[in-house]
Amino acid sequence: MSEFFFLYGLFIAKVLTGLVALVFVIAIVGSGRKKDDGPSLKITSLNDKYNELKNSVLQTLMDKKEFKTFLKSQAKDSKKEKKSAKVVTPRPKLFVLNFEGDIRASEVETMRDEVTAVLAVAQPQDEVFMRLDNSGGIVHEHGLAASQLQRIKDAKLKFTISVDKVAASGGYMMACVADKIVAAPFAILGSIGVLAQLPNFHRLLDKVGVDWEQHTAGEYKRTVTMFGENGEKEREKLKLELQETHVLFRDFVGEHRPKLNIDKVSTGEHWYGKQALELELVDELITSDEYLINALEEFDIFEVSMEIKQKLQDKLLGGLFSSFEKARNGLANAENDSKFN
Repeated sequence: MSEFFFLYGLFIAKVLTGLVALVFVIAIVGSGRKKDDGPSLKITSLNDKYNELKNSVLQTLMDKKEFKTFLKSQAKDSKKEKKSAKVVTPRPKLFVLNFEGDIRASEVETMRDEVTAVLAVAQPQDEVFMRLDNSGGIVHEHGLAASQLQRIKDAKLKFTISVDKVAASGGYMMACVADKIVAAPFAILGSIGVLAQLPNFHRLLDKVGVDWEQHTAGEYKRTVTMFGENGEKEREKLKLELQETHVLFRDFVGEHRPKLNIDKVSTGEHWYGKQALELELVDELITSDEYLINALEEFDIFEVSMEIKQKLQDKLLGGLFSSFEKARNGLANAENDSKFN
């Protein structure tokens, strides 16, 4: 066993030495590169994407000659259709956005640019469609996200939000801005409530003889604290603040979805898609994929996203740390195996 730990220590020393050297090299290489211009806008035609998927399947199912004939026929029909049209009327566009939430609604930083890009070119006959996956988080962060979506409504564009997994709490605050909410049957929606929780270490600090001092100006600059002793006055003030926030949340949802029985759905509970439909939290049960495929005949569909390019240093270091973790786990497994042999 002592030999194992010696080899393990030697391995760690070698890895750390290599890591330090690599970080140094990466820093030099990175300093010589051009300044990163930041995120870039990416536009993807989903009509083309779905057509390519269809052709890939047909290519597998057909023999070469049959598939070649199919492609020629497809091209001929497309050419004939364009030629026969005396006046070419552009089809309406469906702009697809994606938002995957976290506690801070971090993607709002790129979403705001995506919304700006869409609003710069969208026409009254166009539609905006968002795939939303968000279980909520900090109030003001999700409030900002909802305000960014309100820009689409203010532009008088048709706006649909699709929930395949979850739109709860702050996520539902965002969803309710849309003209229409569609959801998968087992998607989670609702949770119209407010929560605050924190541990308190006062008794532990008191037990080990550690004093905690906090000085404020203003009676309610700080209410409950993690380290000091909390009294009923502080707790009641926090509860009042939570209640006030809940009222704002209720009013916001009620304003955007006036048909809701807001008293019934603002209890903090969440519901699955079918239940949410009965409560009018959503308007239709359908997945985002089905919605988009159904729209292919009517719309030219474009997915709009801001791409954040990962720096060379981050790519190399990420790969290095991943390799190191795998090697460490491998050695740990070897150590465990040796205990049973």
